[in-house]
Amino acid sequence: MQRWLKKFIRKTDGAVTVEWVTLSAAVIGLGMLVLWPVAFSTESSTQGVADYIEGIDVGYDR
Repeated sequence: MQRWLKKFIRKTDGAVTVEWVTLSAAVIGLGMLVLWPVAFSTESSTQGVADYIEGIDVGYDR
């Protein structure tokens, strides 16, 4: 059992996979952190534009 454990600890075949998973999770987390405020500010901006367009007279009423 000890020999198997020592061999397992020295083995580094999956290290690259673990690094890629960690790097991918960090990139996704940073992306979500940046997009979260943008998503909520876009909704209020859209409402402001909609209110402005609604208030414009087209000019066909006589």
